[in-house]
Amino acid sequence: MMNFFKRRKTKSDGDLEDSSIGANLGERSVSEDELKDGASQEETYEPWTPDEGSVADPLMMKTPELDEVNREAIAKADSIEEQVAAALKTVYDPEIPVNIYEMGLVYNVDVSEQKNVAVQMTLTSPGCPVAEQMPGMVKHAVQSFVKGIGEVTVEIVWDPPWSPDKMSEVAKLELGFM
Repeated sequence: MMNFFKRRKTKSDGDLEDSSIGANLGERSVSEDELKDGASQEETYEPWTPDEGSVADPLMMKTPELDEVNREAIAKADSIEEQVAAALKTVYDPEIPVNIYEMGLVYNVDVSEQKNVAVQMTLTSPGCPVAEQMPGMVKHAVQSFVKGIGEVTVEIVWDPPWSPDKMSEVAKLELGFM
């Protein structure tokens, strides 16, 4: 399972600088100036959560919110799986005006007897600019909007790769594919 973190690094002069990175997406590259200076940097990793406050980055995902349509869908759902699906429909990639569920990014939702939820999903590409934020947003939406559930885990998978064929008819209509 992928764990995503927000990295806080301390520059040698004591100033703090933030950057996000997926824990298993690769290492931070070191600039030539850092190599020349031999500056040591202390790094700590903090899990990303939607409660961190606003960030000026235009690709920062919007914290999922429950509108009337989704609130009603969750209330009328016959099963926890249907409630989770409705909660997932509140999560949007900031570059695409379609939720991740209709985009076909959610491959599997498993609810255990203890009501723990495991979501298996993908992204449109491995270089997705919000890859670090997506699992936290999915977890936040499910935990916040579905009552009576236990632990929520989100796993990003790359097989099978996502393609536009995985989009629902709703998503294809919204994006002009039909």
